[in-house]
Amino acid sequence: MTDRIRYGGDYNPEQWPREVWTEDHRLFGEAGIDTLTVGVFIWSLTQPVEDTYDFTVLDDILDRAAAEGRSVCLATGTAALPPWLAKKYPEVNRTDFEGRRHRYGQRHNFCPSSPAYRRLSTAMASRLAERYATHPALLAWHINNEYGGACYCDLCADAFRDWLKARHGTLDALNDAWWTTFWSHRYTDWAEIEPPSALTEHWRGPDHTAFQGITLDYQRFMTDALLGCFTAEKAAIREHDPETPVTTNMMGTYRPLDYHRWAPHLDFASWDNYPPLDAPPTRPALAHDLMRGLKDGAPFWLMEQTPSTTACRDVNPLHRPGELRLATWQAVAHGADAALYFQMRASRGACEKYHGAVIGHAGRDDTRTFREVAALGRELADLGDLTLGARTPSRTALLFDWDSWWALELSDGPSRLVRYLDVVHAYYRAAREAGADVDVVPVTADLTPYDVVLAPALHLVKGDLAARLEEVAERGGTVLATFLSARSDEHDRAFLTDLPGPLASLLGIRIDEWDSRPPEVVQPVVLPDGPESQARLVFEIVQLRGAEPVAPYGADFYAGTPAVTRNRFGERGGEGWYVATALDQPGVDHVVRLVLARHHLIGPYADHPAVETATRVTEDGTPLLFLLNHARETAELTAHTTTTDLLTGKRVEAGSPLILDPLGVVVLKADQ
Repeated sequence: MTDRIRYGGDYNPEQWPREVWTEDHRLFGEAGIDTLTVGVFIWSLTQPVEDTYDFTVLDDILDRAAAEGRSVCLATGTAALPPWLAKKYPEVNRTDFEGRRHRYGQRHNFCPSSPAYRRLSTAMASRLAERYATHPALLAWHINNEYGGACYCDLCADAFRDWLKARHGTLDALNDAWWTTFWSHRYTDWAEIEPPSALTEHWRGPDHTAFQGITLDYQRFMTDALLGCFTAEKAAIREHDPETPVTTNMMGTYRPLDYHRWAPHLDFASWDNYPPLDAPPTRPALAHDLMRGLKDGAPFWLMEQTPSTTACRDVNPLHRPGELRLATWQAVAHGADAALYFQMRASRGACEKYHGAVIGHAGRDDTRTFREVAALGRELADLGDLTLGARTPSRTALLFDWDSWWALELSDGPSRLVRYLDVVHAYYRAAREAGADVDVVPVTADLTPYDVVLAPALHLVKGDLAARLEEVAERGGTVLATFLSARSDEHDRAFLTDLPGPLASLLGIRIDEWDSRPPEVVQPVVLPDGPESQARLVFEIVQLRGAEPVAPYGADFYAGTPAVTRNRFGERGGEGWYVATALDQPGVDHVVRLVLARHHLIGPYADHPAVETATRVTEDGTPLLFLLNHARETAELTAHTTTTDLLTGKRVEAGSPLILDPLGVVVLKADQ
């Protein structure tokens, strides 16, 4: 697709007169911009009424990009309905969780089960592909934009029933899966089934449901319904363009959609990086690795990031000097083959007029943001194609499972304060800060490449996963699971066996009881040769069935019982570890380092937790080590091998000082 890391972003010239376009392209040249995402929200221009298509503006946008030597990621524009469509076909407007049919407005506002939406969106995709498949500017197709949300209308209810028939086959199977003998819910006709909403099985919002199985299936259904919209547009494109790669921009660790179900249908993964306020750097890193894991480790595109500030939050801090560069290189370090921004020129009106942009309202080239973008563009150009297609040689895997996420947070008890993403991030952060490269993979992934498998909060255990985890330990590897793992099957029905269900043999423990307390209640857990950890929220009471105690609880009636265990499994020294409570971050760090140390996976710079390390191996087998200093102080390291920094050309001898500036980045290539 490209001979360098693609650099650019979302561009909406339809909002501006033509003389602005000329100035934009001049500034793009100064900044090293070579790729533009266009047409994301242009449907009301390209189809002003149902029987009329007008591609005049889009023709000019693509022709101008080609004339300037720039490539285009062309969107289908189907994420925001034109007003005429919603007026003529009111069923296309979503019905919300409270049962209200929405009127026209906003964006991401379509019902995925609407025949009118499906017909008109695929027709638009088809027309675009027919017209632009051979255009010299076309680099990739961008379908829709940031799919998300849910609909609870009658069309979705009918589609949900059809989906359930395909999934369960019979009402008897469905009743068993949902355990509908509880509260006299046994269904005798498919027409009796309603989408789980505030009017049916929920109270106090979408995360409080009486029947987890129903809501779990509706989450899966809505994932598939929106995916069906994507695949329909992709099929329409493929009728005219069999080769140009197709994607849509995802949102990282986004709860409503199971991106693993989408992965086979993407030609490459792409996502929009807007980390939570004050998030540690391992939060976007986790999302990068999750996106890389969607396509079995293949590089992804960073489709959006802000060059300066966002506008959608209550408080929207500005990037400090150096933060944009650091965030971009972090994406490249984790597998990005493109680094794109939202947005190229600031919108003059509406809700994104304060959103950061490469070019501000005044169109200047001497702002701090523009200068930082241009300087970074030169760095990426100097690097060339070296990292393109490069892979990450991880020996540590972290299992990420949307079904477990949904089921854990839908369950009544033991604690609604346990958040799946917080638990997963704690273990990911511990491994990353210890210097391990981590693949974030689905529970269906091939686990044979890994010495360590982290499985935090794996609430549901499905299919042959338990056997495959045992195989990891049987060949000498280590599996680490945590509290509230292996509680239920794929339908969120409790296992009719001792906990932790199908993982009991691997972990060598039995759990009969668990205590849940408010967050101000702290259980001390003393770790071997480590800190006293402060555990909170959930405290499982573990009985040993072959495992060894590693660290005990220090208080309450279960003081002295194990909070952390280790079980030797198989004939090759494999182990199954279990952490029965929510340790604080220092506690998680210590346990994870004990596990990684068994396999010599502690990195050489693990004593510098603010320095992130990531490895990529080029297509010719050359390893590249990225060091990113997230601290605002200089980091003084000692080089462990002789390397050359590809960003400065400086040679660094093994054993000599290696200095990273505050928020600094080096990309090290070992000398031959």
